[in-house]
Amino acid sequence: MTDLTCTNLSMTFTNPQTGAAVEALKDINFTLKQGELLSVLGPSGCGKTTLLNMIAGFVNPTAGTISLGDTAIEGPGVERGMVFQQGALFEWLPVAKNVDFGLRMKKQDEKEAVALVEKWLDIVGLQGFGDTPTYQLSGGMQQRVALARCLVNDPDVILMDEPLGALDALTREKMQSLVLELWKETGKTIMIITHSVEEALLLGERLFVMAPRPGRIHKEYRLPFAEQGLKQSLRDIKQDSKFSEIREEILTMIWNMEEEIMGGV
Repeated sequence: MTDLTCTNLSMTFTNPQTGAAVEALKDINFTLKQGELLSVLGPSGCGKTTLLNMIAGFVNPTAGTISLGDTAIEGPGVERGMVFQQGALFEWLPVAKNVDFGLRMKKQDEKEAVALVEKWLDIVGLQGFGDTPTYQLSGGMQQRVALARCLVNDPDVILMDEPLGALDALTREKMQSLVLELWKETGKTIMIITHSVEEALLLGERLFVMAPRPGRIHKEYRLPFAEQGLKQSLRDIKQDSKFSEIREEILTMIWNMEEEIMGGV
């Protein structure tokens, strides 16, 4: 099993102007079981992206530990794949060369790499686009490329930082459905950061609402909507009374946090 575990995780930065210590995160504790789908949201400054970057290995915590299975996370690794808000693609390269980037770095057998790229382009709905220059694709198609590039390396954990935030509403809804399908078909552990309460509800069987100053897990929800989204329209789920009830509860929670922050400025 490759459970992801964060234990007493804290992160303190030093303000470069004042020299004062700023607690970005404090005492974060959770275990994400293999195959679980976690969404994280909260007001600006609550440390969502900092937490994701620490799990990715881009930033080392000032206290606490992160482990994947029995292995401590102390830097980036192929067992963790990252999908950014803007796909961080090489837009001058064709789609296939973006998707196989990690495979080339690992010196994967060329025939095997070609087969893997074709497989994942098909799965994300980009069959036949391998030779297309990436810059010619729409934003939604580029995010599909980013997903394929992540998945082709077969990571245990997929980390997503606002991956759908720059998309229009219709494309975003289609991509939300794709994320759910990939989660169910691959059995991957997925952690997604979002500013959208609706998206967090739809894409999280577990959901953390984080509070700021210092960043911490304020409340956790266990939700049925991700599983439901595999069988019914996301639009129909949004009309569900339970969905609306939890959405309003979280919106009020975050609104009150923002008011408290503004009142403390």
